[in-house]
Amino acid sequence: MTRKRPTIYDVAQAAGVSKSLVSLVLQNSPRVSEESRAAVQAAIVDLGYRRSQAAADLAAGRTRVVGVLIDDYTNLWFVDMVRGLHAALGPAGYRLSVVDVASDSQVADPIDSFLAMRVDGMVVGMDPPRALIGQDLPPVVVVGTREVPVGAPRAFDSVANDDAEGGQLVARHLVELGHRRLGHLSVGGGAARARREAFTAQALSLGASVVGTGWAGRATDATGYDGAWELLGAHPEITGIFAANDVMAVGALAAARDRGRSVPDDLSIVGYDDTSLAAARLVGLTTVDDLSHSVGREAGRLLLDRMRGSAAEPSHVILSPALTVRSTTAPAGR
Repeated sequence: MTRKRPTIYDVAQAAGVSKSLVSLVLQNSPRVSEESRAAVQAAIVDLGYRRSQAAADLAAGRTRVVGVLIDDYTNLWFVDMVRGLHAALGPAGYRLSVVDVASDSQVADPIDSFLAMRVDGMVVGMDPPRALIGQDLPPVVVVGTREVPVGAPRAFDSVANDDAEGGQLVARHLVELGHRRLGHLSVGGGAARARREAFTAQALSLGASVVGTGWAGRATDATGYDGAWELLGAHPEITGIFAANDVMAVGALAAARDRGRSVPDDLSIVGYDDTSLAAARLVGLTTVDDLSHSVGREAGRLLLDRMRGSAAEPSHVILSPALTVRSTTAPAGR
C-alpha cells in the first residue's frame, strides 16, 4: 500500500503549531522562536516532509513557467534558440512550455492558453500576433527579426542576429570567389526579407547580378529544391546560390545534383543559421552562424530581468553573425 505523502498540515499537527507558523519556518523567517523552529524541523524530519515548490510558487503568484511561441517545429533554428533559453532560465528554476502554431492545431489560441496557465513570461519566435498588443501580459521577449504590429517594437524586449549583415557577408564571400551570376532562394518577410534585400544590394554594388525565386511558402527542403530547380533551369549561367536558411540550402543541393551540377566545382551554395544539419560531414554546408543559441540565452537573460522587475526601458539586442565556410563553396570555374 502506497504511503500518503505528508502535507504541511501534518507537520503543523505533529509539531503542535499552526500551518502559518510552519510556512514561516519554511521561509526561514526570523519571526519564529527557536523552540517552535526546532519543533517544526523535527516534525519535518520525522514525517519525511518535502516542500512542494509548485505550491509555494503558486502561493507567491508565480508558476515558474515560460511560454514559448514558435511557428515551425521543423526549423532547426528553434532547436538551438530553445536550448539557449533553457541554459538561461533552467538554473533559475523556470520550465518552458513550447507551442508551435503551425502544427499544434488543438491549441486554438496559444496566447490565451499561456495566460490561462499563468505563465510568468513569454518568448515569441514568430511575427507577434496582434493579440499581444494592448493585453495585460506577462513580460514578453521577441526573438529573431520579425514583422511586428504597429507599437510592438516599443512594447517588448527583442533579440536577433543582424540579418542584413549576414546577407552582406554571403554576397561578399561569393563575389570574392569570382561568382558574378547569383541566385537567391527566399520566403516571406521578417528575417528572410532582411537577408534578401541586403544580399541583393551588396551583390549589385560589387558588380554581380541576382535572380530570385521561391519567395512564397515556408522555408523547407521542398521549397529549396523547387526554387533551385526552377532557377537552374531558367538561368543555367548561375554559379552561386544563397538560400534563406540551411534547410532550403540542402534542398538546393539536391536540385543541383538532379540538374547535373557539381557542388562546389561549378556551383557554390550557401545557407543561413549554421544548424547541426549544415555541420554534418555529409553536407558540409557553407552558411552564416546567426548565433541562435546566444539569441536564446540573451532572450532568457532579458526575460529574467523583466520578471524580477529589474529592467526599465525595453532592450533591443542585435548580435553580429559570422560566416562559416565549409565545402559547398569554391572559386568560380575552378
